[in-house]
Amino acid sequence: MRRFLSFRDFDWLLLLAVLVLCAISLAEVYSTTMHTRFASFETKQMLWIGAGLAGMFVLAKIDYHRLLDWAPWAYAVFVVSLVAVRVVGRKVMGARRWIALGPFEFQPSEWVKLVLVLVVARYFANLGGRNLTWREIFKAFALVGVPMLLVLVQPDLGTTLTYSPILVAGLFLGGISFRQAAILLCCGTSLIVGAWSSGKILKPYQKARLTSFINPDVDPRGSGYQIRQSLIAVGSGGIWGKGAEKGSQTQGYFLPIPYTDFIFAAFSEEHGFVGAISVLLLYFFILMRLIQNAQTAADLPGSLIIMGVVAVLTFQIVVNVGMVIGFMPVTGIPLPLMSYGGSSVLFTFLALGVAMNVRMRRFVN
Repeated sequence: MRRFLSFRDFDWLLLLAVLVLCAISLAEVYSTTMHTRFASFETKQMLWIGAGLAGMFVLAKIDYHRLLDWAPWAYAVFVVSLVAVRVVGRKVMGARRWIALGPFEFQPSEWVKLVLVLVVARYFANLGGRNLTWREIFKAFALVGVPMLLVLVQPDLGTTLTYSPILVAGLFLGGISFRQAAILLCCGTSLIVGAWSSGKILKPYQKARLTSFINPDVDPRGSGYQIRQSLIAVGSGGIWGKGAEKGSQTQGYFLPIPYTDFIFAAFSEEHGFVGAISVLLLYFFILMRLIQNAQTAADLPGSLIIMGVVAVLTFQIVVNVGMVIGFMPVTGIPLPLMSYGGSSVLFTFLALGVAMNVRMRRFVN
């Protein structure tokens, strides 16, 4: 009976929307890499999607209460793996982010997001949804702050930023008061200003990337190059776009890394305003389905898990699309389900698998 209920309650509409986005991703990765040394990346992306689908169904079958019990151990393992990255990680373009495991490369920082969703949900669920004390708030900050610092020194500012919405969602759903939130906001602003002024936390190129979006024409061939080319690509798409494989900025190799960070710009150039809006509506549908599933969860831990997933996905979508249209700084945050990359694809599918897990057990627990 439990198995029947699980399959009956699987969110097939959500999965359909996800698969449509994956199909769009495969077509766009093919279009942006067809005449480059990255040709056939769409085949690798297809394999990652297949592995992600399998992982999603497997994870959806494991009771999420058991996953919450395992979360502290997983947290410890991944903190150790982040330390190992600093010691034995492979260095690429000045950053250590991957650990080589035979022919494969493992990026712990991407997987930490899923572990943090579970750990933060477990922490706040155990507090019972009552008003938080400052001691409990500081413990939550420490829980998320340790992996954030370890990833920041890799350096990987983009992934570091994706951890913050998990904490914010946990605090607001966990019972933080308006007064506490206001105090934390003031303290956080002061710390950001101090970190920016010190020059010891953020490297010069990171500062340039964070400010170049305000006026990319100041350094059009340097820090402002990516934003300028992205804006040209999006604007040149017009209403209906130039057509698949016909983007002048994309096919002319002016748009940087169009198959990862700027895949939305490449898609907008080829499919125009109509195509871009269609993709955003798909994302909106996915997020709304997840929120609906959180509202119907059987208990508080389940709701916290799904809203943690929603927080991460929303943050990545808003920052990536905002970056592409010049409203956000360039931070290297991928667009979920569209950007090429195994770690990102697997995280998204596994996160959706945990959300499905909660939905399927809303009438079982």
